[in-house]
Amino acid sequence: MTATKKNSSKDNRAPSRGLFVNTGNGPTFQAIDIGHPEYMAVIDPDTAFWSLVKKEKLADVLSGGDLSRAYAKKSKQFAKEMNTLRFGLKPSAVYFNPTERCNMNCTYCYIPEKMRRGGKHMPEKELLGALDILKQHFNSTLPKSSKPQIIFHGAEPLLNRDAVFAGIEAYGKDFLFGVQTNATLLDDSAVDFLTSRDVSIGISLDAPTARIADQTRKNWEGEGTFKYVIDAMKRLKGYDGWSVICTISSANLRYLTALVNFFHKQEVPTCLMNILRCTLPPSRRVKPGDEQAAKYFLAALDRTYELYQETGRGLPIGNFANILMAIIAPGARRLMCDISPCGGGRCFFALAPNGDMFPCSEFIGIDRFKGGNLFENDISDVLVTEPFKMVTGRKVEDIEPCRRCAIRHFCGSPCPAEAHEMNGGMHKTGAFCEFYEEQVRYALRVIADGKVDAYMWDGWEKGMKDTFAIQGV
Repeated sequence: MTATKKNSSKDNRAPSRGLFVNTGNGPTFQAIDIGHPEYMAVIDPDTAFWSLVKKEKLADVLSGGDLSRAYAKKSKQFAKEMNTLRFGLKPSAVYFNPTERCNMNCTYCYIPEKMRRGGKHMPEKELLGALDILKQHFNSTLPKSSKPQIIFHGAEPLLNRDAVFAGIEAYGKDFLFGVQTNATLLDDSAVDFLTSRDVSIGISLDAPTARIADQTRKNWEGEGTFKYVIDAMKRLKGYDGWSVICTISSANLRYLTALVNFFHKQEVPTCLMNILRCTLPPSRRVKPGDEQAAKYFLAALDRTYELYQETGRGLPIGNFANILMAIIAPGARRLMCDISPCGGGRCFFALAPNGDMFPCSEFIGIDRFKGGNLFENDISDVLVTEPFKMVTGRKVEDIEPCRRCAIRHFCGSPCPAEAHEMNGGMHKTGAFCEFYEEQVRYALRVIADGKVDAYMWDGWEKGMKDTFAIQGV
């Protein structure tokens, strides 16, 4: 009787050997149009495996054949790697806000105005104490060969310059330091201090002319930042460790290609052209539409390729280069916004000037997402609090239509703060689905045409090796 039950149970299991694509235990391939004259992409959405397939061979791939048989041998490895990337990483970076204050009143800022106008600085003694706590934590969680990152972020960190510089001086051997600044306070002495200590420096500029740039980036009296940023760029020329962030909004959309020309002429080593976050209502007033944003952003990418062809010198747009990397080698991507769960609370966390901890700087000012306080709670305990788990538990599988999207592990449906505050829930989409979709399609065309090097930073292939190769598709 027991044997009969056992055999009956075994017989009821589905016996699929994975012989066919998209049925049983066979590979799950989705074909997507990438806008290329010769190729389509075939993707397994669960593992982010992809292949470019000539259109006339698509039917052969989907009916089985060499690709599916070869992939079947590697599918478990790819699934394991993707699972590690999504759920197996530990925080190794902190976005450290040393002050709530900012001397600017940018249209799209995600930090509440009240904090920026009259908020608090973190005193130097507390800042040094915070760095010591962080050092001890990372010493216990990261390999000895790994050096954690501290990015002094904003509001405007150089308003608390003495404390920030004291921290860099005291802990320069323990962390890789960076400063993200609006550049209005980046004078000669600040540049000398930071560059002599190999601190990475990020500055912000949204357009190649004051008339456009100063529409969204200006101080409390209405004066724009353009002239200050240009002065800072001159001071930084020749230093490898600096970059420029452009925030894409409806105000500067049509000037992105001109901005690429400007950055290239100024020998900017790398830049970011980030679509704005719509976490707070003011930013939504300068929100561009997806179609227009994609049109002008892709035109700017086209221009970087033309400049590379003309001069041999590239201008990597870091956020797009990261999408390329997410496709070519998912585990090597540098930015963790475009994967789900995102990097917030998982690869990094944010620290407010009073020691409060948040999954990401986007949540600073939203009390619901405070997980604890650096000076009062153990960091490891904070990382598993409910506010942090709300972010680290946000997965594309739980979001409609992301859960059935072929490119869900290249895009990641950013951003959780934006989705929560703008669209009403952690399992809602962010603001720019079609914009990210068009980036991925463009990236696959770049790969199909063999143009990847023109869009990437120097040495991007270092340390990489092929784990899957097949000819003839």
